[in-house]
Amino acid sequence: MQRTVLEFTGARELRWTEEPIPSLQPGEVLVRTTRTLISTGTESICYTRNFAPGTHFDNWVRYPFRSGYLQAGVVEAVGDGVESLAVGDRVATRGGHASHVVCPALRAWKIPEGVSDEAAAWTGLGKITQVGIRAAEHRLGDAVVVIGLGLLGQLVVQYAVLGGARLVVAVDPAPERLEWIRSPRVTKLALGVDEAAAEIAALTAGRMADVVYDVTGHHAVFAKALPLARDFGTVVVLGDTGQPHLQTLSPDVIRRGLRIVGAHDNHAPQQEINPGIWTDRRMCELFLHYLATGQIEVEPLITHRVPPARAKEIFDYLQTDREKVMGVVFEWS
Repeated sequence: MQRTVLEFTGARELRWTEEPIPSLQPGEVLVRTTRTLISTGTESICYTRNFAPGTHFDNWVRYPFRSGYLQAGVVEAVGDGVESLAVGDRVATRGGHASHVVCPALRAWKIPEGVSDEAAAWTGLGKITQVGIRAAEHRLGDAVVVIGLGLLGQLVVQYAVLGGARLVVAVDPAPERLEWIRSPRVTKLALGVDEAAAEIAALTAGRMADVVYDVTGHHAVFAKALPLARDFGTVVVLGDTGQPHLQTLSPDVIRRGLRIVGAHDNHAPQQEINPGIWTDRRMCELFLHYLATGQIEVEPLITHRVPPARAKEIFDYLQTDREKVMGVVFEWS
């Protein structure tokens, strides 16, 4: 049995490869893809090779590079020892852009009734943003600023509202991105980071934000984000830049005692060490619960639904009109 897999073969070059589906090992499941979501920030960096030598992107993107990590589909076969899933179950996984994915059963999460496959494909992003939210160590009543309203930024805003923030301010110079925020509890600033400082000071009576999220993935934003945090406040770097050597600190870090927190997908453990640890699996299951109960909404964020055959077209489009694009879903079946 064959499968189709998307591969980047060079900067702005891709192809579809046909190959046999890998043999199923004990503890694994075979999933037929119904939907995959493009991680527009990360995958664009990989597609354009917009990263510096020696960075983790440089070590990661080796051609042919298999892109994608946000998949939903249907279980078609289970390996020996798998008891948590059965043939026919709908699941979300961290699989890439491929017609079929083989993955550990522990990394395939049942999709609750009422949650669509295209919504469940966001599960990986829901987990990544949770890593940042948990690392921020929020307190009830926090004033939160989110800079950069791409896919991750949109989810951070929803988590912040859900978590009881007193004030949530979304900052992005592209007004189109702010229009996708539906909660009336969010203050929207269509401004650059420099311009936003005065507005945030006014909204917080001069105190500034308890937690600031830099979710832009742009190296120049980090230093500009620091003044938006209060004295002894927290700045979470959730956007991953391809040019980390150009990120700079400012005197705010030492002079005002700021806490800088890096948050990344791989920070959550795969195995449960004790019941108090939020594992990769628990975070993904929680995100799916939030989707099922309507506490987080992602379908309004989907702007493009396209067949996989249009991958080249859509990846090129992402490099020219990013502000007009939010969620891009490949419809496999």
